[in-house]
Amino acid sequence: MPDRDAYDAVIVGGGHNGLVAAAYLARAGRSVLLLERLADTGGAAVSSRPFPGVDARLSRYSYLVSLLPKKIVRDLDLDFRVRTRTISSYTPAERAGRPTGLLVGGGEARTRQGFARLTGDHREYEAWRSFYAMTGQVARTVFPTLTDPLPTRGELRARVADDTAWRTLFEEPIGTAIEQRFADDLVRGVVLTDALIGTFADAHDPSLRQNRCFLYHVIGGGTGDWNVPVGGMGALTGALFDAARAAGTRIRTGCEATRIESDGQRAEVTYATADGEHTAAARHVLVNASPQALAALLGDAPPPPAEGAQLKVNMLLKRLPRLRDTSVDPREAFGGTFHIAEGYEALATAYAEAAAGAPPTAPPAEIYCHSLTDPTILAPALVERGYQTLTLFGLHTPARLFAQDHDTVRAELLKSTLAQLDQHLAEPLTDCLALDAEGRPCIEAKTPLDLERDLRLPGGNIFHRDLAFPYAQEDTGRWGVETRLANVLLCGAGAVRGGGVSGIPGHNAAMAAMGV
Repeated sequence: MPDRDAYDAVIVGGGHNGLVAAAYLARAGRSVLLLERLADTGGAAVSSRPFPGVDARLSRYSYLVSLLPKKIVRDLDLDFRVRTRTISSYTPAERAGRPTGLLVGGGEARTRQGFARLTGDHREYEAWRSFYAMTGQVARTVFPTLTDPLPTRGELRARVADDTAWRTLFEEPIGTAIEQRFADDLVRGVVLTDALIGTFADAHDPSLRQNRCFLYHVIGGGTGDWNVPVGGMGALTGALFDAARAAGTRIRTGCEATRIESDGQRAEVTYATADGEHTAAARHVLVNASPQALAALLGDAPPPPAEGAQLKVNMLLKRLPRLRDTSVDPREAFGGTFHIAEGYEALATAYAEAAAGAPPTAPPAEIYCHSLTDPTILAPALVERGYQTLTLFGLHTPARLFAQDHDTVRAELLKSTLAQLDQHLAEPLTDCLALDAEGRPCIEAKTPLDLERDLRLPGGNIFHRDLAFPYAQEDTGRWGVETRLANVLLCGAGAVRGGGVSGIPGHNAAMAAMGV
């Protein structure tokens, strides 16, 4: 098509939220152009084969699904499924010089037994059950609001209708509730981890950024469950691509937006391709990129930087490693979330060390084995030979740690992280690593600076910026996607109610563009 084609909507960025927005708008009869700078759509929610010569499709950057509403899957007729993990988590420990651990999941009786085995009585289990009954009730009331216009703070509080829950999650640092409710250091740490995924904060941070992170990790689907995408994360973005294209969206890859001009009524998007510069006119522009990228496109001053704080490690194993705690089958231990160095005091120490500018001595992390729940991501021959994937997500590793000597710090941090895991294994993890076609171990590590380079996440922040509580504030607008220009909308993770693989910002931006 020639330059200056006109559309009802131009979407900048083909990550999962951009695809959601495109599918909704096109299905409503709008003409839609979606521009993606990379060769493929999907953004961070993709599957890839990172190890040469090995047919294993890993969810390389994002890997579990909790916040994607079933409403979006139904509305867009997506061919996409998730599977529930039978075990929620396993946290290895050593008590009285003997290896043990806390297994959560597999039914109420088994979870109760797991707590009793760790602590010697049922008090921590009863506190656990009471605490998560409270968060479960909040999840059931708050999650359905995420695809509605933003409620006010008062409206959301009235909907929660529980003063203790509101104070615990929305007003006081989450560390206060954890310390009041739980006595065991390991149990406290397991609870706290949901407040620290990709978020660099202390349990008592007065900003409550840890509370906002915790909230989004316990309300997904109205249950807080984190499920495995069948076929890998690329199955979701593949289904979204198909839905958007089938509805009539024109999708162009290898097209980098360079400027947006708007008077609030009409807009023009300038973008570069291999054959030169082009311009598309539109009634609305939806930007599936970071707030910093949006500011650059509009020529505005950028918002404050948002620092990421995670180490992402992808691995392929020839077999699961044996555990020192022989009472637990490794297939169960790795079937949920496997916590390492995540006791409450250990998390506080790691945060203090990183805040002072040093990599944590005992880096905390959690590990997921996608292939135990969904072996379809591996070639049948690999499944037959017992191969498994492992994804490790390290906490308290802010981007600042890598600024001076990136490759050295990354290598040292990976080594010390795996050493923490090895303390709980009966054999070194490196003995279990598969080899690629060139004889190299199948392991890769991504720092926040790697994510900034590869995906243009500002500071490597997987949420684009600090998460916000899911209620309206002075400048959030009706849907939480509005900008200073009425016809330019933010549909990426940096929107209010953004972050994670959810499609919620894409849905909400589409609703705003249609005047719902």
